Amino acid sequence: MNAADKVNILLVDDSQAKLLSHEAILAEIGENLIKATSARQAFEVLLRHEVALILIDVCMPDLDGFELAAMIREHPRFQTTAIIFVSAVMMTKPDQLRGYQLGGVDYVPVPVVPELLRAKVKVFVDLYRKTRQLERFNAELEQRVAERTVELQRFNEELEQRIEERTRERETALAQLFEAQKMDTIGQLTGGVAHDFNNLLMAVLGSLTLLEKRLAKDDQQNRRLLHNAVQGAQRGAALTQRLLAFSRRQELKPESVDLAHLVSGMVDLLKRALGHGIDLKLNFPGTLPPVLADANQLELALLNLALNARDAMQTGGRLTIAATAESKTASRSELPLPVGDYVRISIVDTGAGMDDATLAKATEPFFTTKGPGKGTGLGLSMVHGLAAQSGGLLRINSKPNVGTNIELWLPRATTSAVSLIRTPKSVELSPQTGPCRVLIVDDDLLVMTGTAAMIEDLGHTSIEAHSAAEALAKLASGSEIDVVITDHAMPTMTGLQLAACIQDRFPGLPIILATGYAELPIDPAKMGVLKLTKPCTQLDIAAAIHTAMRSRAAAQEFAEAAAASL
Repeated sequence: MNAADKVNILLVDDSQAKLLSHEAILAEIGENLIKATSARQAFEVLLRHEVALILIDVCMPDLDGFELAAMIREHPRFQTTAIIFVSAVMMTKPDQLRGYQLGGVDYVPVPVVPELLRAKVKVFVDLYRKTRQLERFNAELEQRVAERTVELQRFNEELEQRIEERTRERETALAQLFEAQKMDTIGQLTGGVAHDFNNLLMAVLGSLTLLEKRLAKDDQQNRRLLHNAVQGAQRGAALTQRLLAFSRRQELKPESVDLAHLVSGMVDLLKRALGHGIDLKLNFPGTLPPVLADANQLELALLNLALNARDAMQTGGRLTIAATAESKTASRSELPLPVGDYVRISIVDTGAGMDDATLAKATEPFFTTKGPGKGTGLGLSMVHGLAAQSGGLLRINSKPNVGTNIELWLPRATTSAVSLIRTPKSVELSPQTGPCRVLIVDDDLLVMTGTAAMIEDLGHTSIEAHSAAEALAKLASGSEIDVVITDHAMPTMTGLQLAACIQDRFPGLPIILATGYAELPIDPAKMGVLKLTKPCTQLDIAAAIHTAMRSRAAAQEFAEAAAASL
């Protein structure tokens, strides 16, 4: 690293020995280390140099570390400078809390673990460097915007003589902008509706599951009614997935997929869906590269397209599913895709086709040419959303009485295809977990009641909290809790924020985040939090609790083994 690229790290401690120790530990990260033995000397360094990170000893004469941090934060230049407190004495929870309230980003005990200290420092140094890079990028961007503005003004002056053409272009642009805003608004609306609907389905499916257990085995009439209700709720869950797919808010798990293998595994399903009178043809070259996509969502998309083709071929016909490897080059301007390698999937039918007016609205949400009760109008919208979210595109070519050719372009995977292993629906996994105490956190009383009932039916004890604050209060009261299941979308404090607080105050307590949202600010897995997607079944809840308790037991065994080896 060049000297100009290094950032400054300020080490503040009245002990020369500790300063030398910190300097030796942090030397290998390759940054400039500046030492100060007092608060006054530290301020002199701050005023003379640009400092990325400050390590402050808490116990110092004259001004202690907390007082120094307060003075630093009062200065307008240093309100965002990262501060790490280091202390061998003041390590109680109130001390740590005071440090965080004064703007500290971390609190490190002495003696320090060299690897841990280097890792913490490196994180904040990298963050500082990225922030400065972003500031430079913004400055360059503003300059480029100013230059483009001048060019635009010059361009507008040249276009004054062509006012009629300019007006037509402006009207076209406004129409496109209005359409884009409309679609974005509908997407946001459907995403929110799908989340709320997931909560309702969670309560419905949970109650139906428990009700089925309470019905007598010979009560076939009521069981049929219950089965119909479950099927209706499951169809509602499938509809929410389509809504999320259209709004591009469903959770995708892209992986390298062997397309030919995936479609061959769907042949029986596709033939049953198409029915008699429609001939299914597959055409996949042996050298076809894998695609990067969510396998489950891709299957659903292909099934939706096949069902649309079936409805367009009332008197029979032929459906051909084929794929070829393609490359988008800079010269192929007709494809609104980044330059790169793709796989083009073609779904061609010999059906009735669509006229230009119908084709223009084909991917709009809730638009359908089918009769009442025969379609939601979300099939093509779902496929369009999946293609866009996967980094590809959807193209439709159709002529009346000729047929329809739908092209689904997906990015080519750079790794070998993963093996798709599916558990048959008839096989149910029943993880067994001993009785435990489960703290349920949810502001929706309907969902809370259903979740608590399912958990108690599993043999566990449920403890209810209707807000994050109430949950923290119950934990702080000393209640014996084995696992926490929390909703994400709650007022005042979200589920992820609650999880962070619990991990800080009650380390080792397993947390399960149950949510219908796909887009989260942080991946729960990175926090060590299990995610449970709503609507979930009683089996899903049992599996999540089993996994959480097993992880906790493994962590305890590891800690005991580590302690025994010392």
